[in-house]
Amino acid sequence: MGHKAGMTHILREVDRVGSRSHKKEVVEAVTIIETPPMIAVGVVGYIETPRGLRSFKTVFAQHISDECKRRFYKNWYRCKKKAHTRTGQKWADEDGKKSIEADFAKMAKYCTVIRVLCHTQPKLFKLKEKKANIMEIQVNGGEIPDKVAFAQSLLEKPISVKDLFSQDEMIDIIGVTRGHGYNGVTYRWGTKKLPRKTHKGLRKVACIGAWHPSRVCFSVPRAGQYGYHHRTEVNKKVYRIGAKGDSHSASTAFDLTDKAITPMGGFHHYGQINEDFLMLKGCVMGPRKRLITLRKSLLVHTKRVALEKINLKYIDTASKWGHGRFQTDAEKKAFQGLLKKDREAME
Repeated sequence: MGHKAGMTHILREVDRVGSRSHKKEVVEAVTIIETPPMIAVGVVGYIETPRGLRSFKTVFAQHISDECKRRFYKNWYRCKKKAHTRTGQKWADEDGKKSIEADFAKMAKYCTVIRVLCHTQPKLFKLKEKKANIMEIQVNGGEIPDKVAFAQSLLEKPISVKDLFSQDEMIDIIGVTRGHGYNGVTYRWGTKKLPRKTHKGLRKVACIGAWHPSRVCFSVPRAGQYGYHHRTEVNKKVYRIGAKGDSHSASTAFDLTDKAITPMGGFHHYGQINEDFLMLKGCVMGPRKRLITLRKSLLVHTKRVALEKINLKYIDTASKWGHGRFQTDAEKKAFQGLLKKDREAME
């Protein structure tokens, strides 16, 4: 899981034999998603039933942060904050440890799917949010006992984005689109406006159906909620995976300028990128700060577009607040000279 920070553009050389763009430079829009490490706090085992998967056993870690516990309460300051107090006592007690080991043994024996419960760390995002978001990450590959042992070894440890995804990979993103509230048919569906003299308004649908069937068909445009819809977008290519504290995260082999991914003045209404990040090709649903879930692709990719190796030549870090002229603060000072406050600081 990560938060959408904003967009920029890159310059790269296309490496796709047979394409008209092969060996040519193209400029493409990219989205930056900040993805600090997630913390593993539990293991869930699923068994198969005639009605699908059913959770069989859930084991939580000994220490669970307040960020995660906030998710279990509606009102944090008024509650008694008792969630998972017995879980910690269970790990400290000998009998409790035996029951936990028995649960893991039952998972290894009966379960067919093993998933790790992970939560985000809102304190690293520098947003107003204090309540962590929780999701399950499935463990794939190997036998079930190996999966259980691996999941158990991850408890209370951070899971980085580079442990799950790699550069040039095609991934899926899940999120909620930008909300526009209640809108009419002209804005929502793009229907043609009626003539000027129409009675009771012209931004309407004149005929909403025949006499029979005596109901409004689902395919007729109607007014209603527009935006704030849950959407899944498949096949988004990863252009770069950035690491925390890397001052060269926006540098390339062709552009050796010492610059980080954050543009001058920060991302519009988001700020600085201080943690790991993903650079995805194209746009991403929702406004900035929106939570985005990242998922491994469910398809086997064979197309050249999907298998293409990405070689970035240039990443734009000019200001997104206006018509940015400068890529770095040093470049701006070299062109404009020192400001009064800079001269005073030097004195």
